[in-house]
Amino acid sequence: MNILFVCTGNICRSPLAEGILRGKFLRYNIKGAVDSCGFETFHLGDPPDHRAQKIAKQNGIDISGHRVRIFHEGDFDRFDRIYVMDSYHFDSVMRVARNQNDRNKVDYIMNSVEPGRKIPVNDPYFEHESAFETVFHQLDQACDVIAKSLVPYSFK
Repeated sequence: MNILFVCTGNICRSPLAEGILRGKFLRYNIKGAVDSCGFETFHLGDPPDHRAQKIAKQNGIDISGHRVRIFHEGDFDRFDRIYVMDSYHFDSVMRVARNQNDRNKVDYIMNSVEPGRKIPVNDPYFEHESAFETVFHQLDQACDVIAKSLVPYSFK
């Protein structure tokens, strides 16, 4: 099972989700790939925001090796599920979708916790460091649900 997370700049939310889910893949012995990307080129090739790295590290996760990349059409071919953080990302991914199969892969990450609610994961970039803690806990909760739903697939 290959999972992709999408946010705006790929420096806060999506690399955190990627790091969290990678850890859960290891913990639950789930086979597959986890990646993240964004839609804005402002930080192309940069590592995650230092505050995202800090909160990840405080929780035993190293995301320092991640580098920002941009979402592209080929991601629909590489990934089984694509999780977005909010309506902007959802709409942006859907505009790139080529067909219904592509569209069926896309969902809000928080729908894994509260199905159908489309609860956004707020962007902590312009916020105080505590906002990164809130985002981390939201993503950790969602990634735990996602990982546990994939455990049966890990042996296929």
